[in-house]
Amino acid sequence: MAIPTQLKHVIRRLGRTPTFTALTLVTLAIGIGANAAIFSVVQGVLLRPLPYPRPDELVGVWHTAPGVNITDLEAAPSLYFTYREQGRTFEDVGLWAERSVTITGLAEPERVSAIRVTDGTLPILGITPQLGRTFSAQEDREGAAQTVVLSHAFWQSRLGGDPGAIGRRLVVDGEASEIIGVMPREFRFLDVRAALFLPMQFDRSKVSLGQFSFGAVARLKPGATLAQASADVARMLPIAFESFPAPPGFDKRMFEDARIAPNLRPFKRDLIGDVGKVLWVLMGTIGMVLLIACANVANLLLVRAEGRQQELAVRAALGAGWTELAREILLESLTLALAGGVLGLGLAYALVRLLAFLAPANLPRLDAIAIDPWVVLFTLVISLAAGVLLSLIPIFKYAGRRVAPALRSGGRSASQSRERHRARNGLVVVQVALALVLLVGSGLMIRSFQALRDVEPGFARPDEVQTLRISIPEKQVNDEEAAARMQQAILDKLAALPGVVSAGMSSSIPLDGNGWHDPVFAQDRTYAEGQLPVLRLFRFAAPGLFHALGTPLLAGRDFTWSETYERLPVAIVSNGLARDLWGDPQAALGKRIRETHKSAWREVVGVVADVHFDGLDRKAPATVYWPILMKDFEADGLSRSLAFVVRSPRAGTEGLLKEIREAVWSVNANLPLASVETLETYCERSMARTSFTMVMLALAGGMALLLGVVGIYGVISYTVSHRTREIGIRMALGARREELTRMFVRQGLALASIGAACGLVAALALGRLMSSLLFGVRPADPSTLSLVAVALVTAAALASYVPARRVADVDPVEALRAE
Repeated sequence: MAIPTQLKHVIRRLGRTPTFTALTLVTLAIGIGANAAIFSVVQGVLLRPLPYPRPDELVGVWHTAPGVNITDLEAAPSLYFTYREQGRTFEDVGLWAERSVTITGLAEPERVSAIRVTDGTLPILGITPQLGRTFSAQEDREGAAQTVVLSHAFWQSRLGGDPGAIGRRLVVDGEASEIIGVMPREFRFLDVRAALFLPMQFDRSKVSLGQFSFGAVARLKPGATLAQASADVARMLPIAFESFPAPPGFDKRMFEDARIAPNLRPFKRDLIGDVGKVLWVLMGTIGMVLLIACANVANLLLVRAEGRQQELAVRAALGAGWTELAREILLESLTLALAGGVLGLGLAYALVRLLAFLAPANLPRLDAIAIDPWVVLFTLVISLAAGVLLSLIPIFKYAGRRVAPALRSGGRSASQSRERHRARNGLVVVQVALALVLLVGSGLMIRSFQALRDVEPGFARPDEVQTLRISIPEKQVNDEEAAARMQQAILDKLAALPGVVSAGMSSSIPLDGNGWHDPVFAQDRTYAEGQLPVLRLFRFAAPGLFHALGTPLLAGRDFTWSETYERLPVAIVSNGLARDLWGDPQAALGKRIRETHKSAWREVVGVVADVHFDGLDRKAPATVYWPILMKDFEADGLSRSLAFVVRSPRAGTEGLLKEIREAVWSVNANLPLASVETLETYCERSMARTSFTMVMLALAGGMALLLGVVGIYGVISYTVSHRTREIGIRMALGARREELTRMFVRQGLALASIGAACGLVAALALGRLMSSLLFGVRPADPSTLSLVAVALVTAAALASYVPARRVADVDPVEALRAE
């Protein structure tokens, strides 16, 4: 029989069993659609190359410094000049750094994201501006006239897409900058939504060692490999240490003792980070959902094949060969799988749209996630694979000569053999085992999420803390003390707003990703010549910050405004730093520290609780807080860009935000507000990876549990319906209905227990794979494993009990008569 004719018969036969067909299609659509959706994320985020010419040649230039326990160390200006001048494997290398700048003169003052780049950075990426050009080497030198390249979005929204914008002036941080170029619409620098690009403008003669706070990208020469480039960088590091002086207060030996080494990687990794671990785990777990769905559908097909056993036997007796019968069963399975795949694509499209709407904070390249031809091809492949997989058991069980005895075994005396149930029971065991694996994974993530929620962050009630950032450009207010008094005036205005409990200022706020690490020398410690102390986190703080954050003061006092303006040498340290150096917070008071071995000593006047600045899943760093005005400090004397912290029950409301804007602009109408968020928002972003993984695994586990329970229900229901004669005989011989019900429930529990035992072994392996995603819980957490196993067996017992109760409806006389 030709395939088109067989296909017509298959479709007609499926149409005559709408319940079976609908249940099968929905089950397959869920499994295939979930896999297509996750693959679209993996394809868009991990597999799709960067949108630059020859992206495989782009390298992120990172380093390690095991001497100071740093695994990912960024680049520095001294290394940039060395690599550009001495490199043998790089076509070119460029530095970049994301910053915020103030735009004035267009409408209201606006704070936007900008990327400062060296002159070669944008050309390295290989993208030609839509209008104008990028920076020249002369424009990237200190003292050169200010120039700016616009993003396409900023050009459209702020300048109306005017082609005549080239040559116009834009006031950036109070300084007029000439617009020299506009980047194309599709251009994106990694995943940074920058409005502007500005020249870095280093003076090579003033560059010293240090300042490892810049991103670096390089393009390999044709034929060069990452390993060769790493060897080349290792060769150049000693050259850099010899060619540039140590910064004031430091010694070259400190940099040598840090044992800085190359840690080059594909530039794509700078974009995706470690999200690949999450996505591959999710891909594997959603793949299990498809296997469970296939097992469920295979059970349905077995029931269907058993119902057609007489028909298949007759056809075999009349001369139909194994190939013809197998082809028909395969065609039916493929038809169902492909139809399920089409429905699954629709489900995947909806899920991808939902993902774009939710925009998880930890997921890069959201705009690259789509149902593209690769996703369609992947869906086709897994649909075909599912169709073949579904047909295997029915083909080998019912399509050969073994079906011929069915002509003789279909009488009233025929009874079900154990062999006929073995395949169905095996499929249920597989479903239960895979369901337990997914439920354990989701349980571990739930425990991790709860552990994160239980972390003491070092601040109180983040939902009542409104944060914002204000920067005072040097071009607007040149005098440092005048700028500091303007900051204090803004702070006083904010503190006086209705409903505001307290207000403070800092160089950064918890969990915002800002700050830097530098060594801290203690006066009562002895250091070998050139020895580099452990790096500590540096923050600048104004009086009142800790009260506004709700960070407890454990010893001593806060800064005062008088000592801030007098630039007295004082500091506040965290509890962790106090215990590291002196063993007790009280013992830290009166001790003296400094940031270099030549700078002035600064007295510790207070100790505050540890704050989780780098993430709730990371240890709170040992931190030093310096006053916002400093004398003879390694950095600038004043922090001109400060984060304001406002504690109020009205945090996050439009009314408070409006009053905050008015208060700021009453002091200086040219100061824009940036990063207007509640502290709770930063907390949620810190937990974004864990919460995203938890939700995805919980959905997968829920689907797996549902399919597993349905599988057990189907097996017990089918068994009851096909053992009616046996039930009648047992009841005629005196068996009670309760005993028979328990017999079938025990069968369901046996299947669930075997599946759970197999699943526990696989779950231990999954836990090890997920260990990098967990927090505060072991991969083999006994409580999670036992709770999931008990819950699954309990669900299996309920799924078995419902069909087993039908035993009570069996009339033994009618059952025997029917047989």
